[in-house]
Amino acid sequence: NSNNKNKKYWLMKSEPSAYSIDDLLDEGDAGDYWDGIRNYQVRNMIRDEIKCDDECIFYHSCCKPPGIAGSMIVTKECYADFTAFDRNEKYYDPKSDKNNPKWFMFNVKGTAKFK
Repeated sequence: NSNNKNKKYWLMKSEPSAYSIDDLLDEGDAGDYWDGIRNYQVRNMIRDEIKCDDECIFYHSCCKPPGIAGSMIVTKECYADFTAFDRNEKYYDPKSDKNNPKWFMFNVKGTAKFK
C-alpha cells in the first residue's frame, strides 16, 4: 500500500488523571481532539508532519506506573487550538490570535487499550 510509505508513528502522552486511554476509547468512533500542546517543537510537528491515518502510542505519564496505555489513530489534521482563545480553558494563551494562531490541535480515535 503506497499510503503506508508516508505513515508516521508518534508517541503522545497524557496524565491519566487529566485524560486517559479509557476516556479516549469512551468517545468511540467520534474520537476527540488532542489539545493543549504548548511546546514550539511539538507545535511544528502538529502543523507540518502529523497526518490522517498516522498511528500513535498513548503514554500515561506522571502516574504509578507510567507507561504505554494504548494506541490511537489520527482522524483530522492540524487546526487552530481553540482552547488557546478561551479564558476559561486550562490552556488559554492571551498572546494567541485567532487570525494568526500560535497553537494547533488534531483529532484522534482510540484503537486499543494495552494491559
